[in-house]
Parts: sequence; structure tokens; C-alpha cells
Amino acid sequence: MGMNPGKTSNSFLPDFCGMRPVIAVVVSAELLAMVLALATGGGLAGFWSELTVRTLYVQWIALSSVALVCLLRRWLGRMSHALAGMAAWLLIMLVALLVVEAAVWLVPRDPFDAHAHTELLLETLGISGITGALVLRYLYENYQQKQRELAEGRARLRALQARIRPHFLFNSISTIITLIRVDPDQAENTLHDLSDLFRASLSDESSSSTLADELQLMRQYLEIEQQRLGDRLQVHWDLDELPGTAAMPVLTLQPLAENAVYHGIEPSVDGGEITLHGRFRKGVISLALTNTLPPDGAVSCRKGNNMARENVRQRLLASFGDAAGTSTGMVDDKYQIRIWFPVRRGSS
Repeated sequence: MGMNPGKTSNSFLPDFCGMRPVIAVVVSAELLAMVLALATGGGLAGFWSELTVRTLYVQWIALSSVALVCLLRRWLGRMSHALAGMAAWLLIMLVALLVVEAAVWLVPRDPFDAHAHTELLLETLGISGITGALVLRYLYENYQQKQRELAEGRARLRALQARIRPHFLFNSISTIITLIRVDPDQAENTLHDLSDLFRASLSDESSSSTLADELQLMRQYLEIEQQRLGDRLQVHWDLDELPGTAAMPVLTLQPLAENAVYHGIEPSVDGGEITLHGRFRKGVISLALTNTLPPDGAVSCRKGNNMARENVRQRLLASFGDAAGTSTGMVDDKYQIRIWFPVRRGSS
């Protein structure tokens, strides 16, 4: 394993305090117990009794190791990857040693001499050491692969983030020029909105925003488009009481609104509607953006390439992992994209 200089809070070890990792460990330990039971060569008659003993023994070591790593996760998280891996491996070996001694004390064999004791100890430590090293190596390689994927995603996001469609910029400037003649105050407000959008677009890709700020940017963008499209663009907000201070990636909602205008509203002669639904349930924020679609003939020249959706998906993945996500579909003949993400502690 490569050595990371300095301390790191981003450990390759998963959160073994969660239910899913524990279930994965239990299943993997049971598969190991089955392999060890089959390796005894006692035939089918003795397989089940051997499996029972092996299961109890292996699960003791696996679950005790997981519990110990869970308790020490903060300490392990401050280490480099190499030191954290070595410490976790030593913890597994320590647990294996303690389980052997507990087994000898609780379930003495007849006869159970020093030679049998040593043989059991060496067998247990050998299997635990090899299995633990393989599992830790797998976790490290899996972590590295995810980091490479995230790095590639961030490289794409840096290019996407600074890209607000040129047609939107040109249309906004034209709108502002027109407003200067008839409504200078509104032209100034629109210019401020455009400035805020570009400031967010040019921010660092790792920057974090809040739900309230993202909703405000989305409102500003739609207000600019309403100045240009007039009554052709109708916007409806259906939001519960949402935790405005909830952290989320910067410039997450505006690309979705831009996509809805570009593909759903602008090609239609009669315009259309955009509705944002927002709900907060059990620590998870769910936002659904729905837009009407133009006639088939109008939309044929604007086939999407899912860049905005992929942009948002990658941002949520980088910030929240598997706890966040996106989905798309048709609802009542309207196109809908839904995103969800958890509220981090201390941000609500």
C-alpha cells in the first residue's frame, strides 16, 4: 500500500459501524467457514457439524475485528493509508489470538495438550493473517479505483462547470440591452443576477454551497430567462420547509433548470411550465424538477446528451457517495429529473 504523507481523514477503510459493511463481513465470513469445512474432507456427513463449529469460530473473529475497527475508526482515520492498514491487520491478529485463547478456555478439547493448543493457534493466526491481508488489500485497491474515477469525474466537471451555454450569455446580454432603454432598474437587477451566476460558475469545483444559495441561483437564472421569454415561461415552486443551510455542491440546480429551458420551454412556440418540488424526509432532501415538453417536431433538433444530468450526478457522488443519486423519467407527460442527498450533521 502506498504511503500518504501526513495525516488523512479520508481512510480507505469503510465505515464498519454501518449495517451494509457488517452484513458484507458476515456473508464473507460464512463463505470462508464453508470453504474451511469443505477442506477438512470429512464427507457430507461430517460437513454440517464441522460447518457449525467453523462458523462460530470465524464469525467470532470477523465480528469482533469489525467492532474493534469501528470503535477505533477516528484514530485509524487520522493515519496514512499504510499505517491504517497495518494497524487494522494487527487488530485482526490480536482478535484472532484472543478468540483462540477464549475457545481453549470455554471449549476445552479432550485431550487438549500444548501441541494441540499450538497447532490451533498457528492455524488460526495463519488463516486470519492471510485473509485479513487479502481483505485489506482489496479495500485499498477498491478505494484507489474510486479515487481515480472521482479524479476523472472532477476533471470533466471542471470543464463542465465553467460552461454556461454561450446562447444563454448572448441572449441575456441582449435582454439587458433591451431593458436598459425601457426599465434601467430591472436591467441592473438582471445584470447582478447574471454576475452571481458566473461567479458561481467560476468557483472552485470542490467548493461547497448550501441549499438556500443553490435555490437562489436557480431563481436568478429563471428570472433572467423570464425577462427574455415572458409569459412563455411559467415557473412554479412547491417546496416544503427545507433546511436551507444543508450543504450541497455548488451550481447543482442551475444546470438542471437551464436544461429544462433549453430542451423543454424554448423550442415550444407556446412555451411551457417548470415546477420544482422539494421534500425533506428522514434526513434526506429530495428535489424534483419537472418541465413540459414541446411538440415532437420542435424537439427533434435539440437532442440532449445528458451532460447536465451527468454533471450533477458526479457532483453528488463526489460529495455524498452512494447516499445521494439522480433519476429521470416521464410523469404525466412531463419530463422529470429527481435528485436526493442526505443532510450532514450540523448543517441543518
